[in-house]
Amino acid sequence: MTNPYAEWFEQLRSEYGEQLRAMPLPDGLPEHLRTLINQHDEDAIQFMIKLAWQFGAQVGYAAGSRQGDAPAANIPNTPRVQA
Repeated sequence: MTNPYAEWFEQLRSEYGEQLRAMPLPDGLPEHLRTLINQHDEDAIQFMIKLAWQFGAQVGYAAGSRQGDAPAANIPNTPRVQA
């Protein structure tokens, strides 16, 4: 069985990876993330991902509500959990 989110992220990485690699992150964030990875602090990493996911969902919802009936994003059909 495959993981639909892993497939979705790989698709996004193949489509937008080059653009996003060129996008700088805030000063200190890459180093902080590297520290969390080296410390195996999965809770902190998941917290960061949840924040990013929530912020992205809010921005996407706001943009979609301003545009009316915009087509839905191609997100895997899996149960949704609201953070």
